[in-house]
Amino acid sequence: MRRSWLLIVLLALLVSACRAGTTPAPTSDAPAAAPPTATMDIARPEAVGRQFLRAWEEGDYAAMYALLAPSLRSGLEEEKFTEAYRSALDTATVISVTTQPLQLALSGTTAALDFREVWHTAIFGRLEVENRLLLREEEARWWIDWRREAIWPDLVEGRRFAVEYQVPPRANIYDRNGAGLAVEGTVVTVGVVPGQIEDEAAVLSALSELFGSSPESLRRRYAGQPADWFIPIGEVSTEESLAHDEALSQPGIQRRERTVRLYPDGVAPHVVGWIGPIPAEKADFYRRRGYRRDALVGISGLEAWGESILAGQNGGLLYIIDADGAYVKGVAERRPMRGRSLYTTIDRDFQLAVQTILSGQVGAIVALDVASGAVIAMASSPSFDNNLFTAQGDTGERQRLLADPRHPLFNRATQGTYPLGSVFKIVTMAAGMENGLVEPRTTFYCPGHWDGLGRANRKFCWLRSGHGTLTLEQGLVRSCDVVFYQVGYLLDGQDPELLPQYGRAFGLGEATGLRELPEATGLMPSPAWKQSTYLENWTSGDSVNLAIGQGFLLVTPLQVARMMAAIANGGRLYRPYIVARTDDGAGHGSETTPEVVGRLPLDEAHLRVIQAAMLAVTQSTHGTATHRFRGLSVPVAGKTGTAQAPGETSEPHAWFAGYFPADDPQVALVVMVENGGEGSTIAAPLFRQVVEAYYGLPLTPLPASAP
Repeated sequence: MRRSWLLIVLLALLVSACRAGTTPAPTSDAPAAAPPTATMDIARPEAVGRQFLRAWEEGDYAAMYALLAPSLRSGLEEEKFTEAYRSALDTATVISVTTQPLQLALSGTTAALDFREVWHTAIFGRLEVENRLLLREEEARWWIDWRREAIWPDLVEGRRFAVEYQVPPRANIYDRNGAGLAVEGTVVTVGVVPGQIEDEAAVLSALSELFGSSPESLRRRYAGQPADWFIPIGEVSTEESLAHDEALSQPGIQRRERTVRLYPDGVAPHVVGWIGPIPAEKADFYRRRGYRRDALVGISGLEAWGESILAGQNGGLLYIIDADGAYVKGVAERRPMRGRSLYTTIDRDFQLAVQTILSGQVGAIVALDVASGAVIAMASSPSFDNNLFTAQGDTGERQRLLADPRHPLFNRATQGTYPLGSVFKIVTMAAGMENGLVEPRTTFYCPGHWDGLGRANRKFCWLRSGHGTLTLEQGLVRSCDVVFYQVGYLLDGQDPELLPQYGRAFGLGEATGLRELPEATGLMPSPAWKQSTYLENWTSGDSVNLAIGQGFLLVTPLQVARMMAAIANGGRLYRPYIVARTDDGAGHGSETTPEVVGRLPLDEAHLRVIQAAMLAVTQSTHGTATHRFRGLSVPVAGKTGTAQAPGETSEPHAWFAGYFPADDPQVALVVMVENGGEGSTIAAPLFRQVVEAYYGLPLTPLPASAP
C-alpha cells in the first residue's frame, strides 16, 4: 500500500513539473509539507502514526516531537513533551517499550490509530494496555494530535504515575564462620541545633570528649548556620551514646538514630568494599534495574561485585494520582525479593591479625587454601576504615583518605604489579630441569660474579664474595644469582621463548581468574612482546635478567600466592575465589566449586626437588631465611626475594613466598613489602608472624634491622 502511494505522489510531481516548470518555494517556517493531492490515502495517517510509535520504542523524543501538529508545537515546548514521557517511564521503572498498531479510523481531516503498548519494567514486569493515538490533517499532511493519555490511557486531567517502593533490607556479608563483615545496624548521629544551645562551653566540652576534636574546630562546624537547623557533628554506636547520655542530654545537642551499613572492626576493607550513593554516570543503569534515585549501592569490593545478590529485587505499588496527589487507582504491584547473603572464605580473626601484622608497612599479604584456591586472608597496606564511607558528618577524613599520596584505597594484593626477584628462580629451575639442560645435582661455581655475556657485561651475585661450588638445588636454597644467570643463559640458547612460556605456565603475567575483585595481569615479557613494544629484538641478557626475576617482569602478590599453592598441592593451579556460597536464609543459594584452571609443567620428581629446596631455605644451615624461622614449631617451605625497584635511590621490594606446614601443606602465603629491602630482613619475619597468628602462637618480635 505504501509503495503504491509513493508511486502516485511521484507521478503527480512529474506532471506538476511538466506543467509549471518550477516548484513553489515554502511560504512559512513550518516543516515542509508533502505536495497537495486531491485525495489522502488512509495509509498516510497510519504511516505517520507508525513512525511516531517506532520513535517511541527507540526513545527518540526529538523525532516524536517533530511529528506533532504545528499548532500543538507552538504551545508545547519540546522539553516539556520529552519530560512527560520520561517522567512516566522513569516512575514506572520502564526498561523498554514495544507497540503494535491495530487499526485506523479515518474521519475527514482527523484519524485515530488504535495500538497496543507493552511496558517492560524493572519492578512490575510486563504492563500491557490498549491505547489510541489521535492524528489530524494540517497544511495538507498528517500530524500527531497529541494528548498526555497517548502515553497511558489513565493519564488524563493532570493525572500521573506514582510509585511506593518496597525495598528489602540489604543482605549481609559474612566470614567463613558466620561472623559479620558487612551488616545492617544502627548508629546514632550526634549533632547540634545552634538556636537551642544554652551553655556553649558545656556543649563543646561534651562533643570534644566524645569525638576527640578541639572545641574550636567543632564550633566552626555550626557557626553561621541557621539557628533551627540540625548540624551533624559525628556518629557513635548506640552503646557509646548511652555511655555519654548525661553529657549529651543538655540543650542544643540532639541525637538521631538511623539504620546504616556497618563494617565491624573494618575487616578486609579492600575485599569487602563499601556502599554509597549511585554515581551520576550509572544513574540510568540502576534506574533500569528498579532502584530508587536515592538508593545506596555497592561502590567497591564485594559490595559492588555482589550488588545484585545482596540487594535483592525491589518491590512496590504503581498507581495513578490526580493533580492534587490523591489516589485514583492501582496499576500494578509486586512484592520485593530479599537478597542473598555472601559467605566468604575469609577467616575474620586471622584476617584482622594479618592486617595488624602488615600495618605500618606498604605492601600486601595473601593467604590461600592450597587445596581449593580459597582466599583465607588478603591484606593491603596502608589500609582504611570502610565505615568512613557510610558515616554522616565531617567529610574531612574521607577527603584526606582520597588525597593520601600512598593510595590506601588501592588493593596492592590484586592490582599492584612488581618485579618478583629471586622467587622467580623457582620457575627458572623448573624450566631448566624439565628441558634437560640441568639436573638437581648439576654443579656450578660462583666466584661472586658471572661473565657469561662477556666481561664488559659482568653481572654480580648478591653475595659478592661468592658461594663457591654448589649444585642447582643448593643454588635455590642459597639464592645464588650466578647459578640462575647460567641456567637462564642455557634456556635462551635452546629457545628464547622457553623461560617466558614457563613463567606463564606457572600463572604469572596473566589474570588468575579471580571473579570478585579487579586484578592486574602483570607482565611476562617475551621476544614477541619486546618487539611489539619497543621494536627491539630479545637478547640473551633479557633471558638472564628474567631468570632471577628482574628485567621487565611484573607480577601481583595474588599470582605468586597461587603459584605457591600449586607447588604445595602437587601442581594444580586453582582459580582463586572469595565467595564460598550465597544464602537467602530460606534455603536458596549457591555454592562455589573449586576449579582447576591449569597445571604446573613439572614431573613429580622435579616438583619434589623444588619442595625440598624450599624447605631447606628455612631449615638448612645455608638457607637464606633459616635464621628467621629458627625455633618455629611449624615447618615452613618458602623462598626469599629481593627485587630491584625503579629509581636509583629506591630500596628493593622485599618478598617471602611459601606454604605451611611443609610436611602437610594447608596454606600458601605471600608477603610483599614495597621498598622494604632484603626479603630475609623484613618479608620473612612478617611471614613468620602470620604463621604464628594462624596457629594462635605468640608473635616473634621483628628484628631490629626491620624498618
